[in-house]
Amino acid sequence: MDSTWDAEADAVYIDLSGDCTDPALEQVIVGTGSKEYEVILDFSTAGRLLGVEVLGAGTALDPSLLRTLRRIDGPAEAH
Repeated sequence: MDSTWDAEADAVYIDLSGDCTDPALEQVIVGTGSKEYEVILDFSTAGRLLGVEVLGAGTALDPSLLRTLRRIDGPAEAH
């Protein structure tokens, strides 16, 4: 499992695909009741959950969790 954080885009992606090679087919937006962030589930053609994307991650997730994720946008920022 690989989890990445793009602080510039304020997005986190949690890759749950493991060794699954099924292509992504469908994205389902989860109703969170928040206008500040969005959660999207990626499903394969076989119906397997491949990943979870969080847009507005700085609001949705604890800063201490964000610091544990692999940054893909550049050097770490102080939080």
